Amino acid sequence: MSDGMLLSVEGVTAGYGDATVLFDVSLEARTGEIVAVVGANGAGKSTLLSTIVGLVAARSGRIRFDGRDITRRPAHLLPGDGLALVPEGGHLFPFMSVRENLLLGAFSPGSRAGLATRLDEVVTLFPILRERQEQMAGKLSGGERQMCAIARALMCRPHLLMLDEPSVGLSPLMVGRVFEIVARLARQKSITVVIVEQNVGEALEIADRAYVLDHGHMTRGGAADDIKADPNFQRAYMGL
Repeated sequence: MSDGMLLSVEGVTAGYGDATVLFDVSLEARTGEIVAVVGANGAGKSTLLSTIVGLVAARSGRIRFDGRDITRRPAHLLPGDGLALVPEGGHLFPFMSVRENLLLGAFSPGSRAGLATRLDEVVTLFPILRERQEQMAGKLSGGERQMCAIARALMCRPHLLMLDEPSVGLSPLMVGRVFEIVARLARQKSITVVIVEQNVGEALEIADRAYVLDHGHMTRGGAADDIKADPNFQRAYMGL
């Protein structure tokens, strides 16, 4: 797109059954940008990602990806469009090997060309996965599972990578490594990243811009450094 806008969420309201979780939420992400969505547990962050990828239907509003309206597009078609979600916890298949899990990331017809090359690319990015290729995914450590889930998402060569709480269950050291890899993907491969995170400090450290979601309402958006430096935000979300 001419203005570099890859993702645009415009006034989206969504929820489950009779419960509304998101209220008139808007968000933008440009090519190669890292956008963090932060907020307390239960704020609606995961629902936002699920709505973008079509797992939860938007009741109103519009979602545009790479210039195309995807508000009603079936979820299973989006990886082929270049949009990938890493759900909280990774959701690997524990009784399949690491290699088999990775190959599942290239299920769309457009992703199957050059499969061996792409597999080599992702295990080069995550060397531990090369060593663990034949190991059952259920035997991986928490950090290795998260790396495998991210690598699986990269198998469809996404333009937009969305991560739902990637730090959950990881040691501080492993959180740092995962966030470092995410930052490298955006900087070196121009992949746009939208990251939903309760680990506010780590998320804002790598983000270009950030949004604050509070009880389903987007209360603030702007440069990540500006939001991180706000004393009111620090008191409310960083315990400072």
